[in-house]
Amino acid sequence: MKILALEPYYGGSHQAFLDGWIEQSVHDWTVLSLPPYKWKWRMRHSAIHFAQEVATLHEKGERWDLLFCSDMLNLAELKGLLPPTVRDLPSIVYFHENQLTYPVQHEDERDYQFAMTNLTTALAADSVWFNSQFHLESLMEAFEKFLRKMPDFQPVASVGEIRQKARVHPPAVSSFPSRGERPSGPLRILWASRWEHDKNPEDFFAALRQLRSAGVNFRLSVLGESFRNSPSVFEEARIEFADHIDQWGFQETPEAYRTALLETDVLVSTANHEFFGIAAVEAVLAGNYPLLPRRLAYPELLDLDSRSKASDFFYDGTIESLVNGLKELSRKVQDRIEWNTSIACAIESASRFEWSRLAPIMDRSLSSS
Repeated sequence: MKILALEPYYGGSHQAFLDGWIEQSVHDWTVLSLPPYKWKWRMRHSAIHFAQEVATLHEKGERWDLLFCSDMLNLAELKGLLPPTVRDLPSIVYFHENQLTYPVQHEDERDYQFAMTNLTTALAADSVWFNSQFHLESLMEAFEKFLRKMPDFQPVASVGEIRQKARVHPPAVSSFPSRGERPSGPLRILWASRWEHDKNPEDFFAALRQLRSAGVNFRLSVLGESFRNSPSVFEEARIEFADHIDQWGFQETPEAYRTALLETDVLVSTANHEFFGIAAVEAVLAGNYPLLPRRLAYPELLDLDSRSKASDFFYDGTIESLVNGLKELSRKVQDRIEWNTSIACAIESASRFEWSRLAPIMDRSLSSS
């Protein structure tokens, strides 16, 4: 098949998803993209931009069998601007995130027009893909609550229409080489999330303070992308935990990031928001023991409902529970046999998200669309 892929925000997980899939795919792809800058403007203007690009290619004789886009595109608007032969192609939208349940610090900051764009895009698509079941269910619930707030003519039935064509296709990651023998020493703790409030860094560093006060020695790697308005707790922690730090800040290349993941022991998340959790999957495949809050997409990620040992990878979401978990892992890491057995269980669960497994599944789903 010949696939036309439109990505208004070609960076981060959006770019990694498309590039990784195309590299493994049996289909023929044409990718039109825009740089990952000013996402609000991308959602507002990308349909006009892409309609012009597509029309130019169409005039030159380019033809496709299917249209694939992300949730950053206003698909309904785009279809109104495309040549009829392109407009009528089967279309799939992939929801990496959404603008209704994506967290904001203050609800009055949320622009509900972007939520309506997500809604009309899902309605305009022939198939709607989500990166997790958690994301699908939470958005359907949020859509219904949102639409019932309308003063009249509430299109609540549209939620059912979207649900009928919704599918879950998790993103995939590249495999990691087997790490070498772990050097002796204290537990090496990893943070690998965006430096933003929804990842709840305050709880993470509070837990480290308690761990240090309890006399537990540890090393620390704090990775992830920072932003102009990143929480001040990061800079405070960089000074406070200076004697514990191995790695700090954004890794400039994928190779540097993957190397850093191979040099830590346990991934900690304190997130209050996570639609999927690519960083967690990558860290586990690199050989890190996951210690995750029992909420959001995480139970689905590590197959908690069907793997009895998976319960060891979760804490109840409180700082106290996280500290207790880290204390136990500090003891367990000294027992090579026990540690390696536990890691093997986590890697087995996460390995189902490798591209070699998921790309053929998604390719077949395109063919059946």
